[in-house]
Amino acid sequence: MSGFGVNNLPNVLVVDDETGSQDAIRRTLEEDFNVSTAGSADEARTSMERNEPAVILCDQRMPGTSGVQFLKEVRERWPNVVRIIISGYTDSEDIIAGINDAGIYQYILKPWMPDDLLGAVSCAVEARILQLQMHRLDLDLRPSTSVLRTRTAKKQTQLQNTFDFNRIIRVAGSPMDGICELAARVARYDLSVLVLGESGSGKELLARAIHYASPRAEGVFVMENCGAISDSLLESELFGHKRGSFTGAYDDHIGIFQRADGGTVLLDEIGDTSFAFQVKLLRVLQEGEIRPVGATHAIPVSVRVIAATHRDLEQEVHAGRFRQDLYYRLASMTLTMPPLRERPGDIVPIAEALLAQASLEMGLSARSFATDAMASLITYRWPGNIRELRNEIYRAVALTLSDDTFITAQAFSSKVLQGQPDMTANINGAAGLHLPHNGTLQERLDVIEAAILKETLLRLRWNKTRAAKELGLSRVGLRSKMARLELEKK
Repeated sequence: MSGFGVNNLPNVLVVDDETGSQDAIRRTLEEDFNVSTAGSADEARTSMERNEPAVILCDQRMPGTSGVQFLKEVRERWPNVVRIIISGYTDSEDIIAGINDAGIYQYILKPWMPDDLLGAVSCAVEARILQLQMHRLDLDLRPSTSVLRTRTAKKQTQLQNTFDFNRIIRVAGSPMDGICELAARVARYDLSVLVLGESGSGKELLARAIHYASPRAEGVFVMENCGAISDSLLESELFGHKRGSFTGAYDDHIGIFQRADGGTVLLDEIGDTSFAFQVKLLRVLQEGEIRPVGATHAIPVSVRVIAATHRDLEQEVHAGRFRQDLYYRLASMTLTMPPLRERPGDIVPIAEALLAQASLEMGLSARSFATDAMASLITYRWPGNIRELRNEIYRAVALTLSDDTFITAQAFSSKVLQGQPDMTANINGAAGLHLPHNGTLQERLDVIEAAILKETLLRLRWNKTRAAKELGLSRVGLRSKMARLELEKK
């Protein structure tokens, strides 16, 4: 079995430029694993080409390349190898990149404890074995059409349940309620949809929910970020190209529109495209066919288009930066995602769901937020919206000791802490209330939220328009909160 030695012990490769660290890890693992070492990424590549390990443990800071960069390469060339990072540094960007880009199984901070390291590697090996068993079962079941049909239907149902509108996390009375209700109604009809909203506000999640609630649910859902690549590459990615049509086109390439025939394409950041590309896209939407770059004939496709952007497209049209005819073609229905600061009541359930997800992905026991941590999350304005919230929580989980059951505010980055440096003092001093030390989490949060609202209203002489603007709420939203928290001018 690949990844295991002749003695049937799992092969583990340790990549670290310090021989002392190599020896310490070898002594910890050698009774249960076949341990080999490499002092650099180049040595590790040579070792893996000769003998693929089950698990690789890689130091983050090495000469020439980082551990995350090297493990991204490992993920591409040896995808079955379980990847673990060991580091004495706590750079949040490294942690997030490791989890998202390199598919890191676990992030272990120095100084590590021998039992913790041994347990992490044992769990990684078990994950590798289960992965291989699943692959073998897939091969065994391949000849059975009926079994495959049943499994496909089951996965389709799971996807529909996963991306159901009711699974978009929110509290009762959230601004998302009306948006999800409208999206569910339009999902049934084969109309183009334009989703507006700030980066990180959940536009892709809403688009997926629309797809899986539509008659096209059994087709594929494909997303392309239109603002990330040049016009020529974007045209090739969406519509495909023929071999030899331009330098580097060594083979035919099937574009996203053709691969998504019968399904849905999400064109993210459509507002960042050029006028020239907008003309080509409009032609495809009008005629229902694509012409791959270098092709002599068109190919008919049936694709539902959902477009998304953080820009105000009406303003872009008036400024002459976006074609009016394309705008009206895309905006059969327009949905606007509110930023996270306008849905503060949703922060608690979203944060708790992300915390559970982060703990599970990192192989850690369940954790909870301490009161000061949740207060910091609620009072920060989240310019990066849910994406920024996710990164903060993953960072906090990675930096919290493995035996701690609570995430405290000190685990967050300085920008979150500086957003409300002394929550308790502000509440006590400005609103005449004290941070509660008992009661349910929601009851404590209600006290905090009421204190913030009252302090703002008192300071602004109960001017609701100014208070709503400062707090990032609509007047309706502010009145709703005042009624729920029983805040009235006395």
